[in-house]
Amino acid sequence: MITFVCCLVALIAAYFLYGKFLDKLTGIDPKAKMPSETMHDGVDYMPLPRWRIFLIQLLNIAGTGPIFGAILGACYGPVAFLWITLGGILFGAMHDYMSGVISLRNGGKSLPEIIGKYLGGGMHKLTLVVIPLLMILVGAVFIVTPSQILTDKTDIPYMVWVAVIIIYYFLATMLPVDKIIGKIYPVFGAALIFMAVSLFCVLIFGDYKIPELTDISNMHFNSQNLPIVPTLFISIACGAISGFHATQSPLMARCMTNETQCRPIFFGAMITESIIALIWAAIAMAFFGGVEALNDYMQANGSNAGVAVSLICDTTLGKVGSILAILGVVIAPITSGDTAFRSARLIIADMLHFDQKPIWKRLVVSIPLFVIGVAIAFMEFDVIWRYFAWSNQTLSVLTLWMITAWLMRKGSKYSFIALVPAICMTYVCSSFFFVSGQFIGMGATPLAYAYGGAVTALISGLLMLNIRRSIKNGATI
Repeated sequence: MITFVCCLVALIAAYFLYGKFLDKLTGIDPKAKMPSETMHDGVDYMPLPRWRIFLIQLLNIAGTGPIFGAILGACYGPVAFLWITLGGILFGAMHDYMSGVISLRNGGKSLPEIIGKYLGGGMHKLTLVVIPLLMILVGAVFIVTPSQILTDKTDIPYMVWVAVIIIYYFLATMLPVDKIIGKIYPVFGAALIFMAVSLFCVLIFGDYKIPELTDISNMHFNSQNLPIVPTLFISIACGAISGFHATQSPLMARCMTNETQCRPIFFGAMITESIIALIWAAIAMAFFGGVEALNDYMQANGSNAGVAVSLICDTTLGKVGSILAILGVVIAPITSGDTAFRSARLIIADMLHFDQKPIWKRLVVSIPLFVIGVAIAFMEFDVIWRYFAWSNQTLSVLTLWMITAWLMRKGSKYSFIALVPAICMTYVCSSFFFVSGQFIGMGATPLAYAYGGAVTALISGLLMLNIRRSIKNGATI
């Protein structure tokens, strides 16, 4: 319990301490003109209340990440608490806050546009291809998995649920942000927080023992015998840092009414997600009676975190828990799927300089995206999905390097706050490529880690040269 409580306190304190430092670093200006005012179009650029934007942002970035990822991370023991906390503060919250501010300062531009501006045309072209494909993949996967779960829980045929979800996605992607997303997301966002608070009360007042970091027996490989480094950092993903978040922040940057909202919306939503992930990691270890028992359960159930979520909620929270479990395994992914398609629409529109106020122009961009997404949804893509977690973290690497470039162009002496996470995550993704059986499959060998280090050094060197060259040529923010 001590490790858990210390991590929880650190996350809360970080909002007030590190968040305030970032406000000063970026020079938050309460008098600055906002894109929702200067570029108002009544569709994507429109003002919304701060509390509503916060809950939308939380649900946008969360999905099943702080639930499923946290459970998978808990299989490694209380070391997951450390990564959720330190990663959530120094990596994830900084990543979300800085990328959100940069997008806001650039008129709410989408991620490929700001990456291109600060890392060059080559990165711009790469991300214009990679990021929309990732968004479509997320949307496609979150057509299938909720449909499968809803089919299991009801007598309604699978294809009916597929059709319902596709129709919903299309409407949420096409309609003004305040019509569907602005109305239902806050409700589900509040429910996600209620779920976490309920489980926190179970942990505090129930007869459960949360493993401590000081017990060395709790530190081991997971049920699939995968090493902590780098697999833990890939598995937890959204609970600590996620490149997907930076694709969602521009959606909310276009709705904010004051720069002072950056800390509660961007930094605060990520801290909240890390707290949710911390609670789920703790309840997963405590509920099954320890890390070893958790691994045994996950191995027996094919590492299906959704099954664990249903069992935990049903057992500890009764009928309310059953409803919350559906929220976690069905509603959360659906609300990530629709904003993934919406984000893809905005990225393509930004690339083509295509005004999205006329509905026919939204149709021109959206219809091809949905044709591709639906086609993928009916393919055998279980193997493809396994690569998404790595691709997601690789996207965070690009975003962290973009933030580093922004700070260096700004002449800040604190550029290391992004540079260090950028190098660390570059190593995580590079070493995973050599260690994991999904790629080279060398296992946790010294040579695999050495190759990861060599690739990290090469990428870091090239990007630093590129950034310094742009500064030497007079580039500024």
